[in-house]
Amino acid sequence: MAVNTWVVVADGSRARIFETPGLRLDLREIEDLVNVAPSGATLTDKDREKFAKTVADYIEKGRVHQRYQRLRFAVEPKFLGMLRARLSEETRQMIFEEINEDLSALDAREIQAHLQRH
Repeated sequence: MAVNTWVVVADGSRARIFETPGLRLDLREIEDLVNVAPSGATLTDKDREKFAKTVADYIEKGRVHQRYQRLRFAVEPKFLGMLRARLSEETRQMIFEEINEDLSALDAREIQAHLQRH
């Protein structure tokens, strides 16, 4: 069975999820989740917490449906804490790398290049 890795790139307003075979960095974007908090308003911690739950639910659903076997996070530090707190123990055990950086504004090629340096 082929091993898939999901790469989650996120901050409190946007989460992009990429899929790549094994440990290679051949990113293919499969989801772009956007925080639906009122536009123009500054995101509150409550908005970010709610969004962390949305992202965690998507990641959990992927695990249940066996869409990946490994997780790699490149997430803004504060949001990473919120996200981890909402993941099950089974899902947290699938995380093999965490980068405490917000790369969500970069395109797939730039994200790939950045991850290869880590």
